[in-house]
Amino acid sequence: MSSVEEFRTEIRAWLRANLTGEFADLRGRGGPGREHEAFAERLAWERHLAAAGWTCVGWPKEYGGRGATLEQQVAFHEEYALADAPARVNHIGEQLLGPTLIAFGTPEQRERFLPPIVAVEELWCQGYSEPDAGSDLANVRTRAERQGTQWVVTGQKTWTSLAHESHWCFVLARTEPGSTRHQGLSYLLVPLDQPGVEIRPITQLTGTSEFNEVFFDGVRAEASHIVGAPGEGWQVAMATLGFERGVSTLGQQVGFRRELEAVIELAKRNGAAADPLIRDRIARAWTGLETIRFNALRMLKGVAAGAPGPEASIGKIFWATWHRELGELAMDVCGAGGMLAAGEPYDLTDWQRLFLFSRSDTLYAGSNEIQRNIIAERVLGLPKEARP
Repeated sequence: MSSVEEFRTEIRAWLRANLTGEFADLRGRGGPGREHEAFAERLAWERHLAAAGWTCVGWPKEYGGRGATLEQQVAFHEEYALADAPARVNHIGEQLLGPTLIAFGTPEQRERFLPPIVAVEELWCQGYSEPDAGSDLANVRTRAERQGTQWVVTGQKTWTSLAHESHWCFVLARTEPGSTRHQGLSYLLVPLDQPGVEIRPITQLTGTSEFNEVFFDGVRAEASHIVGAPGEGWQVAMATLGFERGVSTLGQQVGFRRELEAVIELAKRNGAAADPLIRDRIARAWTGLETIRFNALRMLKGVAAGAPGPEASIGKIFWATWHRELGELAMDVCGAGGMLAAGEPYDLTDWQRLFLFSRSDTLYAGSNEIQRNIIAERVLGLPKEARP
């Protein structure tokens, strides 16, 4: 067997042997719109993964990873999804911050922050979006002032995934008074367990709360906990977003395929498949999913180069729109009964939850409109949109 096949066989066997006993009931738990499910148990599972060396598999060995090749990383994420293993709780630390520190951090920052990510001892969240700086991220108003050996941070972040479960937040803040747009921003590592931090959950359409508002009122961050030079945080922040478009999206697509297959089975079972319009939409969903996979594989050359380039926006806009439309298809397959809650007071079916949460797919991690701007300006080289 090739090294990739051996690696795939190894992780498949490990998952089969370990998703048992106390972890058996975690199959299929968690994920977007369902992060509230068995969080403590999923955290214990992820630490079990870490003890066996199955976290951060793509990181270089000197930083605690396995040094897995790109092909091996694809195999890991696909096998993890095929096993229906629980959604990861350490995704933001492992897939976003860790690679950012490896690329831009100081040796001291890597030594301090990477081992707790590998061991799943410290969880991270992302402090980017604000009430007036969501898709227009360059409009960040959260500010940080240098006072001696510390930065003092004041402002508000919103849509902060899993902030209520996190220990740290990487925060994009304005550190140069009077600066505008992309200039004068810095990338700070801020501990959340300190006075001045207030975290307020945001109730979603699904009735759950995995997003949060985070308020910083004179919060402290060590001066040495700035990634990159002061005022150059935009470049670091964009690199982090690039890492978000990485190899793990291949595992995401396994989950998409499982959802599509379940929609097809439901359509056959309840007779919706007899409707030619439903059959046509199912066919288009299938071809769309194949396109998503081939596009993701094509984008892996950017990952191999260090981080996906602006072309990764093509994949984001495509899968987000596809998944939102799958939610709509699922509800139409359910028929009129899909409008009724499964129970009191707001007990949703899996299809209802898919439909409601997938509305956000075209918004979070960069809205479709922003992705189109990136593709137009940075991929196609078209004139930039006029901005005030």
